[in-house]
Amino acid sequence: MQFRTQIPIPKSDYPIDYNATIMSLGSCFAVNMAEKLDYFKFKSSCNPVGILFHPLAIEKLIDFAVFGKQFTENDIFFHNERWHCFDVHSDLSNSNKEELLASLNTIIKSTNQQITESTHFVITYGTSWVYRNIESDSIVANCHKVPQKQFNKELLSVEEIKNSIVNTVKLIHAVNPNCTIIFTVSPVRHIKDGFVENQWSKANLISAIHDVLNTEHCKLSTEYFPSYEIMMDELRDYRFYAEDMLHPNQVAIDYIWKRFKETSISETAFAVMDEVENIQKSLSHKPFNPNSESHLKFETKVREKITKLENQYSFMKF
Repeated sequence: MQFRTQIPIPKSDYPIDYNATIMSLGSCFAVNMAEKLDYFKFKSSCNPVGILFHPLAIEKLIDFAVFGKQFTENDIFFHNERWHCFDVHSDLSNSNKEELLASLNTIIKSTNQQITESTHFVITYGTSWVYRNIESDSIVANCHKVPQKQFNKELLSVEEIKNSIVNTVKLIHAVNPNCTIIFTVSPVRHIKDGFVENQWSKANLISAIHDVLNTEHCKLSTEYFPSYEIMMDELRDYRFYAEDMLHPNQVAIDYIWKRFKETSISETAFAVMDEVENIQKSLSHKPFNPNSESHLKFETKVREKITKLENQYSFMKF
């Protein structure tokens, strides 16, 4: 008897291996997957300006980076004793205006290089709900706890999201025509928007992504990984959620990663992944007696394994 349904996921035509360079962008679930890539020592970067939840925020970051645009004083504002930028996460906010601008423009420069050099992009959209700043009439990536009366809340239509995704793909391809872009929808539930509104939001994202994936321009270079669908269908139980009942817990993240590995990572990388994991587990091992002969031998063996891998893959650092 089968007690659950498993989603069939086609294997990627351009799987990730240890020659790949991966850039992850998007919601906090993008961070979860990027942490897995980091753990297994792939060449990976994630969210240069922090977590971004909606398609327009990701498109704007890529537009800035591809065209080498500069942030100016017009792009930042002072609130609660710190300088902020509506286009980036509050983690980057600074008490010093000049330091914030310098930091943002340095990040944009390095992001341009990352976009140009990456072989794979993993883009995770979290929501279709956006906030429009009334004064500037522009949609923001982050409200930075500015009073809500200064914003109008809007739901992006399927057509608006579709146009944004097409623009994002074109921008990336303008400087990196041979890369693979993997789209996914975050399984995190945005219940603050409302239960029905959360599903409406996810539905718009899914509809827009699949409309784009079926266009001639994007068919050969874009793929879809069903993170949201795995959580909703294969893991349809609250035991797979964190205490807030909104975010996937570690068991769910590990399972979705397992499905990602099976379908989006090349089997040629599996043996190296096993070696890396063996080292990672060894490094986290806490000995009863650090000075014992057996533990010193154990440490020597681990160092030998690390040296062997670092000689083989110069970008790996433990």
